[in-house]
This record gives sequence, C-alpha cells and structure tokens, in this order.
Amino acid sequence: MAVNNLGHCHPKVVAALQEQAGRLLHCSNYYHIPQQIELAEWLCEHSFADRAFFCNSGAEANEAAMKLVRKHSREKYGEDRFDVITALASFHGRTIGTISATGQDKVKAGFTPLVPGFRYVAFGDLEAMRQAITPNISAIMLEPVQGEGGVNVPPPGYLKAVREICDEFDLLLVYDEVQVGCGRTGTLWAHEHEGVAPDILTIAKALAGGPPIGAMLTTEQLANRLSPGTHGSTFGGNPLVCAAALAAMQTIVNDGVLDNCRTMGDYLTQQLLQLQNKYSFIKQVRGRGLIIGMELSIEGGALVNAAMERGLLINCTVGNVLRFLPPLIVNRTEIDEAMAILDEVLATVDSGDHAS
Repeated sequence: MAVNNLGHCHPKVVAALQEQAGRLLHCSNYYHIPQQIELAEWLCEHSFADRAFFCNSGAEANEAAMKLVRKHSREKYGEDRFDVITALASFHGRTIGTISATGQDKVKAGFTPLVPGFRYVAFGDLEAMRQAITPNISAIMLEPVQGEGGVNVPPPGYLKAVREICDEFDLLLVYDEVQVGCGRTGTLWAHEHEGVAPDILTIAKALAGGPPIGAMLTTEQLANRLSPGTHGSTFGGNPLVCAAALAAMQTIVNDGVLDNCRTMGDYLTQQLLQLQNKYSFIKQVRGRGLIIGMELSIEGGALVNAAMERGLLINCTVGNVLRFLPPLIVNRTEIDEAMAILDEVLATVDSGDHAS
C-alpha cells in the first residue's frame, strides 16, 4: 500500500539502482556511506529535521521513534514518564511495539501481552486529548491522515492544536507519515497542510520507489539522545536503497509530481463524488491528494475482488472503506478507465441498495 508513488519501475529509480548495484551493494554502518549521507542531507534540507536514522520499514522507523521518546523522557524526567498518547483507528506497524501503539484491537488479537505505556483517544478530538494527559505522558504520536484506519482526515486546525498541547505540557510530537508522506497528500509531508512541524517524523513505503527503506527524522538535540550503540539497523541506510531513495525523492520534488498529485487527486475525488450521487450505499468520499477513501454502508471486500477481476486494483480497509492509492504520476485517462470499472462493479450490488 502506498509504495509505488512513481509507478512501477520508474526509469530514474531503476537507473540509480543499476548504477549502484554495479559499484557496491552493502557496507557496514561503521563506515561513512556517501549515498546515505547524501540522502540524509536531502531529507533534512526538505524538512524540519537536522538528523536522519535509516532502517528498513515503517514499523522499524516507528520503533526507533518510540525508543527515542523513551530515552529522551528518561534522561530528562526520570523513570516514570514514558506513556505515549496515540489515536483510536491508528496503525503504526506489525511489531509487538508498534501493534501496542496501534489503536485497533484487530491487529493485537492473539499477541498479548502487549508493550505497556500507550493510551488511546479518538482521532480529531482535542478535548479527549487534553483529558488523557497525565504527568506520565511523554509524547503524542499521530498519523496526519489515518490510512489503514479508514482514510480519516483531521478537522482543520487539529494538528496545530495538538502541537500547542505538546508545547504546553512539554511533550514530544511524533508524526507517523509512513503511508501519507513522500508526496502522497500533494505536499511532500502531510503535516505541511497545516504548517506544523513535529519533533520526530517517521517515513518509509514510497521513500525509495519500491525497495525497502524507512527513516526517522528528528532534531539534532533529540538525535543526540541516541548515542552510538543505543540503536542501530544492519541494513539501514544501505547504499543500494539510499541511491534509489535519493532518485525517487528528487523525482517527486523536481519533476512536477506534487502538482500532478494535487490535480489528479481533485479530479479523482470529483469522479468518486459523482458515483456517490449515483449509488445510495456510498456514504462519504474523503481524503487528501491521492489517498482517498470511499465509505460504504455495505461491506467492501467483495467489491475489491470484483474490481481486481476486471483489472482494477483497490483496497478495502476497516471493512467498508474502499481506499484509492494510485501512483502520483497517474493521468486523467487512467482515472477515467478506473472509474468506468468501478462504476461497473458498483452496479453489481443488489438493486435495492441503489439510489433511484
């Protein structure tokens, strides 16, 4: 999900991989890796951050963020302040630590006992957020747009208000942009829609255009909490994936991809709204850029299978939200083709569910 922001085998990513594969595949992090340094510098130049830690996935990036939160809080406040507030319907990964942070019971079933130290509040509810704060809270961790939770977009001003709460109570603010970063919402980072920077940002998925890589970005002051030996990743910052990531990110920023994402996101949203007017079982269309959810009053799994049989790949999350994550280079003709297939699939739903 949300990995192929530049489509399949983008020529600039492929060329970077081929060139690097002929030079050096792997080098230990004990040594300077030029591709890693170049990528870290690029990411910091294009974000709030001063430092980057590289790993292999979004879950690992979130684990790194949670370790950094605990290390910082322990050194600054002592043993008892380590709890983190996350949101209901959130998704942060599949490791024991990240399912503990996730606000969905379904991903935790069968894996107890979980890691302690997480409290969950409704996404978008500032009053619930304030009520959850105790002297034990060290950070707030949020997805600026929830993907796996149903493509939930926060109300205007929510991220700004959460930043103010963090500043008021001296809490760290962690944004998980594993799915919605790297241009997916029409800006390079999803939090840029409200212009509110976090203390820690986690990214992965589309970062290298296909090859596996994750990163945690943060300030120099916080990065210093993770002194050498306190955290690491054998393959993190591997020269091969860093070369691919630099090519992918430069392409997203320099080749008009963000503009296309915004334009095509608006167009796709309008086409989905037209279908909502046609079918009464479509409750809502919501999203940002090219992460869009269509909430249904019926289960969506069968519709996903029917679409796949006709050549359209979509996804259903939380049982009844069709999730659309096309490449950011998608064009109008491709969207029209996709919508024609989707219309055909929706028309197969029992006629009693149709709008007149």
